[in-house]
Amino acid sequence: MKIETQRLILRKIEEEDAERMFLMDSDPEVMKYLGTPVKSIEESKEIIKMIQKQYEENGVGRLAVIEKESGLFIGWCGLKLLKEPVNGHVETLDLGYRFIPEFWGKGYAWEAANATLDYGFNELNAHTIFAFADVGNTGSNYILTKLGFENTEEFEDSGVNCSWYELKREKYIQ
Repeated sequence: MKIETQRLILRKIEEEDAERMFLMDSDPEVMKYLGTPVKSIEESKEIIKMIQKQYEENGVGRLAVIEKESGLFIGWCGLKLLKEPVNGHVETLDLGYRFIPEFWGKGYAWEAANATLDYGFNELNAHTIFAFADVGNTGSNYILTKLGFENTEEFEDSGVNCSWYELKREKYIQ
């Protein structure tokens, strides 16, 4: 599972990514719409183990996003197989992404997500890929719309109002 774009490499998340993952997930601005920031690098290591387990059990999972120019872990992006119901959906692919703030606004989220969608539709033969974001997260909602996702409804997830998106293979334009 490795995807390459003009500026990025997406690869499986490894334990060596824990420090940069902690940098990202402990930042209150990053976690503003996602939950409580992590408090220790050990928490980040546990998250990495959970993601690695998803690779083994489901064949997919969030991938480390590496900036080619610097070689740095700048965030993650990828598909996750929903095993627990989210908005009534289970056993479906969910697109997600998260980046370290210094890499926001550079088009990396769109670039990584677009490459991930290409992988999902053309390598995994997915018919539909889903995504969701807090309704207040204008950045994420903008990116999903720019990728071609259709906002089909709003729902509540753990007390948070979220927009639910779907993108069908026939509507995906690279």
